[in-house]
Amino acid sequence: MFRPYSKDEQIRGRPDKMTSDEFKFQHGKKKKNKYNAVRQTYNNYNYDSKREARHAYELDMRIKAGEVSKWERQHKISIDVMGVHIANYFIDFKVYMSDGSIEYHEVKGAVTGVFAIKWKLAKAIHPEWNFIIFK
Repeated sequence: MFRPYSKDEQIRGRPDKMTSDEFKFQHGKKKKNKYNAVRQTYNNYNYDSKREARHAYELDMRIKAGEVSKWERQHKISIDVMGVHIANYFIDFKVYMSDGSIEYHEVKGAVTGVFAIKWKLAKAIHPEWNFIIFK
């Protein structure tokens, strides 16, 4: 006999079935990063990957060596074209060098299509800025 689904069942699906996320939660399995990156904590900050945390450590060592005066993480770059806001790009590190120059560092493992477009747009909009990618 046909029974129409309730509102909750229409939203969540059949009541006797659970989603893969619900199953993983019930059985204690963590959701993996789709690029197999392992989140890392360094100096009380969470980084998206071990490579990014290592880069932060290296920047701290460069401060001690006198090459870098300071650095910021997850610096927001607004991508605006002809007065229209297109997107925000959060670059991994904005690095203030001891000589007064500024570098923008991106630490990448896997290059996605969205990243490639935002990277090219940011470089085209700000050609005077020094963008560096670390792979």
